[in-house]
Amino acid sequence: MPESSNLQESIQYHLQFLYPQENHLQLVDQIAAIFADYEKPVSLKEIWSEQDALLITYGDTLLHEGERPLETLQRFLNEKVGETISSVHILPFSPFSSDDGFSVIDYLKINPKLGDWEDVAEIGKEHRLMADLVINHTSAESEWFQNYLAGKSPGKDYFIEVEEGEDLTEVVRPRASPLLRHVETPDGPKSVWCTFSHDQIDLNFRNPEVLYEFLRIIRRYLEEGVQIIRLDAIGYLWKEIGTTCIHLPETHEMVRLLRTLLDIYAPGTILITETNVPNHENLTYFGNTNEAHMIYNFSLAPLLLHALLAGTSKHLKTWLMSMPPAPVGCTYLNFTASHDGIGMRPAEGLISEPEQAEMIESIRNAGGLCSTRKLSDGSEKVYEINVTLFDALKATIQGPDDYHIPRFLCSQTIMMSLEGIPAFYIHSLLATPNDAKGVEHTGRFRSINRKQLNYDEISAELDNPSSSRANVFHEILRRMKIRGQQPAFSPNATQFTLHLNSHFFAFWRQSVNRQQSIFCVNNLTSKKHKLQLSQLNLISTDNWVDLLSEKSLQNRTGIVTLEPYQTMWITNRK
Repeated sequence: MPESSNLQESIQYHLQFLYPQENHLQLVDQIAAIFADYEKPVSLKEIWSEQDALLITYGDTLLHEGERPLETLQRFLNEKVGETISSVHILPFSPFSSDDGFSVIDYLKINPKLGDWEDVAEIGKEHRLMADLVINHTSAESEWFQNYLAGKSPGKDYFIEVEEGEDLTEVVRPRASPLLRHVETPDGPKSVWCTFSHDQIDLNFRNPEVLYEFLRIIRRYLEEGVQIIRLDAIGYLWKEIGTTCIHLPETHEMVRLLRTLLDIYAPGTILITETNVPNHENLTYFGNTNEAHMIYNFSLAPLLLHALLAGTSKHLKTWLMSMPPAPVGCTYLNFTASHDGIGMRPAEGLISEPEQAEMIESIRNAGGLCSTRKLSDGSEKVYEINVTLFDALKATIQGPDDYHIPRFLCSQTIMMSLEGIPAFYIHSLLATPNDAKGVEHTGRFRSINRKQLNYDEISAELDNPSSSRANVFHEILRRMKIRGQQPAFSPNATQFTLHLNSHFFAFWRQSVNRQQSIFCVNNLTSKKHKLQLSQLNLISTDNWVDLLSEKSLQNRTGIVTLEPYQTMWITNRK
């Protein structure tokens, strides 16, 4: 436990910035009391390595009769996945009222339909556990909001009231629904702030009591074995009428405060921010190495999808050249699909409007859907594409072909090759098609990529070598096992973009000790293409091999032919 003076020195500046009118010493004492007697064992293991990979899943994606879903998830991890996946992000596991978990009723409980805290802790024993801190808003059915409606505490002062006539035109919205919800309280009618939906009521972090509530939640998560804390929708946390109400200085200061507290009380715990916004905005959440340890590489998904649909690396390469290396002690979380759709805001300024429209039309032809957001002028724009990545890649903008699976595997291999840690959404790992019936049942576009699966049926398919699901699943795991043995794929290994023809997407990784190089070359098209190896500057004293095909490259200046959507990992170390 840190001494009180050290704690004050570490966090007092954050509190002065956030709560200038409050007694800061008293705030420090309150925070210290929340973490009193909490001691997390300090791990001597490095925070991450080339052996790290993340699985993103709902707690009840896999179902088995007579078994709690979290038990079934653990069985899948043990029986099918093994050590290839080091970390698991169990999407919101608390009781909820909407948005498939992101409208939390009680943060300190486990949804009984999933299991209990023991099930969560069991998964955390074998895998690094990641959990959502749904910090921007809470459910309208939560005790806090119900108390607010009744004029009681805790909750009476936990929400943001807006006076009639306030100018909210500058507020950045991720949804097209009305921003304000009108409610009756003991003090008369009020209008409360709802960034996402009228069932998700934004919390008022100007009140330090709200901060205390979430620090108590964080402590409970830590006690139950959570090692990665995901700050959901964090960019919208702080509101200031007359501004955009996104990425405000107070929001960044809150992230810095949480980072400081975790570094003090739970060293080794990873903080990751979820900010589905344009790339230059997303990068700010590294701060000065004092905010998030990890940020989602949100631009990768739409750019990679465009590259494979259009058969060109021009935008993907331009973006990669502009991406800074992650700061020391930080890294990227690379993903191509998640429980949400593929966000289009991170593609703003990177893919032209006509090209975005062409890509969206291709997705719609593949059975995909599109969600929109409302702009300040009242118009609407596509906010995200709703589709399973497997189905999104079953054709290109030119139409269907015979390369569905190679194209999909190429997408996953590029993702696992880039600087950072790869994250696989379970429905990508399992090559799940669109769930049109799910959308019809719920009325929500995101349900297209949230299908619940029978574990026995999935297990049988994975054991059937002729099934597409088995081919995708086992090939991804094979490539991940190869990846995990290469120091040049360490999350913070050097990365440089290579300048080849646009039908290729290529980059170079080099291990921290400079002993291993890997040239990652990907054919983005449905045609064979020749690669002149002299373009890669292969060192003459080394022997070079393609890790994926295990073919030796005897002639360093010769020519190799890449099949449609083939990836080569050309390395001097095997």
